[in-house]
Amino acid sequence: MMESLTAADGHQFECWMHPAQGTARGGIVILQEIFGVTDQLKGVAEMYAAEGYDVAIPALFDRQAPGQVISFDDAPKGRDLMLSADPGETMMDTDAAVQALKAKGHKVGVMGFCWGGGLALRAAQTLDVDAAVSFYGTRLTQYLDAPLRAPMQGHFGTHDDHTPREVLDETKAYLPAFEMHLYEAGHAFANDLRPSYVAEAADTAHARTKAFFATHLG
Repeated sequence: MMESLTAADGHQFECWMHPAQGTARGGIVILQEIFGVTDQLKGVAEMYAAEGYDVAIPALFDRQAPGQVISFDDAPKGRDLMLSADPGETMMDTDAAVQALKAKGHKVGVMGFCWGGGLALRAAQTLDVDAAVSFYGTRLTQYLDAPLRAPMQGHFGTHDDHTPREVLDETKAYLPAFEMHLYEAGHAFANDLRPSYVAEAADTAHARTKAFFATHLG
């Protein structure tokens, strides 16, 4: 269900909350692609709730366009909103979702896709999180200015032109503890509602993510 959260600067925004099935073992914040809080991401939340996690998906475009959910075939609109987002404000909104889950007594992990995958790296550098996972995170090199404060795992396609191999190599050189996995796939390979979906890669990446979170979140 959609709830309202308040960031440290007073900004109020929507956040999709999916409760854990059974006894909760931790919390996970999912950070969006450039399309907003989509039904596809809500499906990912349901998957991890079934693993025993309370899940939150903050609406990171609410500062520019409240309630905005963008069609997968309208990427330029989402890209424009992403480019107009202030990184500091985005981290404040992410932190508000993290704190909402920590208030339940949880260890909290962050996982993000595309734009959100880069933000997951930033969260692992700057926020009080216990683990972070990046699915084909973009704009990684703009975050190479601080060490990791939490364990970090990443999943990337071998022919992803959004995050090419040289970007991964540069990121790994700066952050050697960043655990990276590569798949025979392109960008957005784990989005099962897009043509780029590669089921085998997605299934393996999620299995590794679940094991990673089980280790670090309990």
